[in-house]
Amino acid sequence: MTDITTSTEADNAGFAALGLAEPLLAVLTALGYEEPTPIQSAAIPLLLAGRDVLGQAATGTGKTAAFALPLIQRVMEGTPRDEDEDARGRRQPGTGGLVLVPTRELAIQVAEAMHRYGRGLGCCVVPVYGGQDIRQQLRALKRGADVVVATPGRALDHIRRGSMALDTVRVVVLDEADEMMDMGFAEDLEAILESVPKERQTALFSATIAPRIASLAGRHLRNPEHIAIGREPVAPGSAPKVRQVAYVVQRQHKVAALGRILDMESPTSAIVFCRTRNEVDTLSETLAARGYRAEALHGGLSQEQRDRVMRRFRDGSSELLIATDVAARGLDIEHVSHVVNFDIPTSPEAYVHRIGRTGRAGREGVAISLAEPREQRQLRIIEQVTKNKIRLETVPTVVDLRTRRLELTRGALQEILTGGDFEEFRVVVEALSDEYDIVDIATAAVKLAHESEEGGVTEDDDIPTVVMREERPSRTRSAGGSDRPARFERDRERPRREDGVESERPRPRREGKGAGGGGGGARLYLGLGRSAGVRPGDLVGAIANESGIDARKIGAIDITDRFSIVEVPEEDVEQVIDALKNATIRGRRVMVRRDRGKDFGDKESKGGGYKGKKKY
Repeated sequence: MTDITTSTEADNAGFAALGLAEPLLAVLTALGYEEPTPIQSAAIPLLLAGRDVLGQAATGTGKTAAFALPLIQRVMEGTPRDEDEDARGRRQPGTGGLVLVPTRELAIQVAEAMHRYGRGLGCCVVPVYGGQDIRQQLRALKRGADVVVATPGRALDHIRRGSMALDTVRVVVLDEADEMMDMGFAEDLEAILESVPKERQTALFSATIAPRIASLAGRHLRNPEHIAIGREPVAPGSAPKVRQVAYVVQRQHKVAALGRILDMESPTSAIVFCRTRNEVDTLSETLAARGYRAEALHGGLSQEQRDRVMRRFRDGSSELLIATDVAARGLDIEHVSHVVNFDIPTSPEAYVHRIGRTGRAGREGVAISLAEPREQRQLRIIEQVTKNKIRLETVPTVVDLRTRRLELTRGALQEILTGGDFEEFRVVVEALSDEYDIVDIATAAVKLAHESEEGGVTEDDDIPTVVMREERPSRTRSAGGSDRPARFERDRERPRREDGVESERPRPRREGKGAGGGGGGARLYLGLGRSAGVRPGDLVGAIANESGIDARKIGAIDITDRFSIVEVPEEDVEQVIDALKNATIRGRRVMVRRDRGKDFGDKESKGGGYKGKKKY
């Protein structure tokens, strides 16, 4: 394996020097691209030359263009369009490029980017992901696609249906490979890579090169070039000054808590990160209804909508940008005063990337995280990896909030008194001073101003304070009731090493009561079992990818011949059911509902008990 290590100080001679075709260069110019990023400078020439590539780079470094541009050029070169169309002008089936990504949101974003890049060459790109009507995908694939961008589960569905022929694939890209592994797609990836021609070009991109990623690359890449992109050096005196705080709050109180925290902090501009686009839409609407100027940004927006949102945020028309990680990648915003993690990110690297958007160029910034009680452990892992303390604070009370609003009112009054531009109002005070004490008049004016600032919003109920969990003793009770050494708990959380390479971690255990090991789990009945070829990885991947919940939240999995029982957190159960209604597992639609049985060990369930079951 050849190793090419670059830094962000790489000498960029422009896209024209990388060997890209003129139509691609014209598109990049029209899109406003000027200089390639380090990962693009290193990867594009190698991929154009047909080499396999193992790329390691942090999120937001421009990986999509790094693989998309050379893939489009290689797939489209030497294939005249008139030979590629039948008498009716339709594209003949035959896919030249396959891109695998972990989530449907990323599939949409990558497909949109590739469509923009390849329009000058007439490249047809089809996204294939769960949650979309499969009949629409079948029609698109039947018409023919030069490049397919797919999530592993849905790609495998089409392969088994015979609706996605891979015998003509010349280039395969695995984007965010570590994320796909974390979501339980390892077996799906192996099956897909075994289905494509052996004589192909393969590129694998990952934020970290854990042993399992290296093992996957060793089996499926041929003498790959290893590209490692270093982090941006911090100039002297410009180190980020970020105050990091976290509030532990129950999920049902998170929106109210966020409103109070924003009132206390009074950000000039803030990015609020959520896990899913549905959560982004819901939160932006809720905050707008509470009087905040909030804009939503996610992969479901068109480029025109995205540009309009960013223009409002940059010019100050909106103060809050509610976004997913995927949609926020590559944003160039000069100054963000606050970053809020409405959901704790699944990895320390994602946390670092999020909070890096504030506290730039020597300015001070604030990073706020809203953690659910069971996520306190994840906060400690982030602290260990980043070597930064995250201070735990209590959610502001009603008294705190009113005190803060009085401070803001006092500050506004001081500003007016200092400015001196209030002569026209003096006549009101002079007229009242004959009848009332001057201090009473001033106090009444402050009350009026304060109530006006509140805008009629009342905060009558206090948010319950969450009792912080103590560190576990040397031995702890497992979810199923048996004792386990505390060493097991530590092994599950083994952090990444300082050099950025992730230590190999055991896969999350699927046993015991309480989804994710945290208790309060709800059981779902899925009408597919072993007779349909269902495996634990299929269920974990489908639930995580379709609903957007963290795969580590999924608890016990029970697979029988005819159906499966899966335990998920109670607060996520409706989200999972809604997400799986239009999904397929192993190429089949699945009936999903709450399980009516009593326990995994009980023999009461629809269908007369769990016979022939296998527990994971």
